[in-house]
Amino acid sequence: MMPVKLLFCLLFAIGFFLPQTRAAEPEVIDGVAAVVNGDVITFSQVQEVSGPREHTLREQFTGQELIDKIKEARLAALSDLIDRQLIVQDFKKKSFSMPEYVVDDQIQTIIKDDFAGDRQAFLRTLNAQGYSIGKFREMQKDKVIVGAMRQNNVKGNFTATPQQVQAYYDANKQEFVTPEQLKLRMIVLNADPLDANSGDSTRKMADEIRNKVKSGADFATMAKTYSMDGTAESGGDWGMVDRKTLNQQLTDVAFALSPGETSQVVQIGDSFYILYCETKKESGFIPLPEVRDGIQKKLEQVQRQKATQRWIDGLREKAFIKIY
Repeated sequence: MMPVKLLFCLLFAIGFFLPQTRAAEPEVIDGVAAVVNGDVITFSQVQEVSGPREHTLREQFTGQELIDKIKEARLAALSDLIDRQLIVQDFKKKSFSMPEYVVDDQIQTIIKDDFAGDRQAFLRTLNAQGYSIGKFREMQKDKVIVGAMRQNNVKGNFTATPQQVQAYYDANKQEFVTPEQLKLRMIVLNADPLDANSGDSTRKMADEIRNKVKSGADFATMAKTYSMDGTAESGGDWGMVDRKTLNQQLTDVAFALSPGETSQVVQIGDSFYILYCETKKESGFIPLPEVRDGIQKKLEQVQRQKATQRWIDGLREKAFIKIY
């Protein structure tokens, strides 16, 4: 856990990251955000780390909620940068060395995977983002060091016992619920909103189609012939749907049907719907044997994260960290 005093300082400092006058477009004025054993972390470094997360937040939130969320993101970014700096410093303190070819391989992998092997496109992107190849190389070197140091210092047999897996499953049953579902087909007819008589004629057609289905006509064939939505070619096939797939009115109608049953004509605005339930699957729980491996991996990951945090906390306890 982060010391209370340090957390308070972080929260205090993070307030300076956001101007109070432009809630929708927070800005960062570059300067010293923190000093870690004499090494400086700048506000712009914090924004580089939190930038992608902030972009997502701006698409989801506005106003004060956006400000609060960005504060959280920048606080997390600053904490992460402090941890990285401590790890790199520990690497240097122990006189470890990183072969240059390891960093070269890392960069070549990035060029291959992200730029289809086009080095010039890679360099143009670096230039557009304001990075020199030297700076980018140093960044990648630090990332490799951090990864290697984590692997070297966080060791142990991280295994979850059958009892722990069972306990997690019992305590988190809602994670393993299979929702009520049904295999649905639907015919959709749309009236012309500009034609006053279109609604009545479309309703009459919908009733006629339903009557044909009730008399034995194949629903899928009728959907291919008459339906006006995107599933017409597949015979009105919506696949397996749950209670979150359709709007509430259609959901209520669909889940009131029994397998093999066709609904009444449902009107919503200028559209008319006929629903058909092929099969139905009741809600239940995924059996433990089917999710055991996933639970075990999750618990082992939690153990590893806790061990990593203990190691980093040890580095923090011996460090001088000042937040501005």
